Amino acid sequence: MGGLFHLVLKQPLYNLLIWLYDVIPGADMGVAIIALTLVVKLILWPLTHSSLVSQKALQDLQPKLDALKAEHGADKEKLAKATMELYAKEKVNPLSSCLPVLLQLPVLIALYSVLSTGLTADGLVDLYPFVRNPGSINEMFAGFLDLTAKSIPLALLTGAATFVQTKMLMAKRPPKPVTPGAKDEDMLAAMNKSMTYTMPVVTAVIGAGLPAGLLLYWLTNTLASIAQQAIAFRKKS
Repeated sequence: MGGLFHLVLKQPLYNLLIWLYDVIPGADMGVAIIALTLVVKLILWPLTHSSLVSQKALQDLQPKLDALKAEHGADKEKLAKATMELYAKEKVNPLSSCLPVLLQLPVLIALYSVLSTGLTADGLVDLYPFVRNPGSINEMFAGFLDLTAKSIPLALLTGAATFVQTKMLMAKRPPKPVTPGAKDEDMLAAMNKSMTYTMPVVTAVIGAGLPAGLLLYWLTNTLASIAQQAIAFRKKS
């Protein structure tokens, strides 16, 4: 399985990275990482857009789901039936927002693996015959950032970008009506609010221990995701 993963996903992505490094003027691996991340995001855009649109549809449906909970909360069987009928009526599939994300995971894992092991000349043995071997890899981004070393400022920037992304997602959720005694819903709301602040902190802490090359990918990917969310969530005029 590992060999198939390497052959089908990791090696093609690695070759694309080196090809970008070779053809983009300046021989800057940081620029190649940014370009590779954007190319992969563009390729995966149909899946990402489908997931975001489905997520928005579920969020728009939330007030009606809350009304069903208020009406059938004590009868779980009736609530489940009414919920499925609502999904069918509104033509919303609750799993449709998850499937595209799951399909993207192998590609993202392969990209992470490429950037974990492919920033040195050791990985050049995996090049296809038609991809020119650059001979050596410039591990500096913009002439001052060592992509193989840790970078606290880049980790903080990535954490800040994660905060913006999470805040944007939470802002798109319609406010729930206050239901007296609804402890489970209150707890869920508190957890969602907590995630807005804990996720960026966790991102920055984890990022502080990663090489700058991986962080550059993470930051670029997050910024691109913010742009994609803005496109998918924008209201049609």
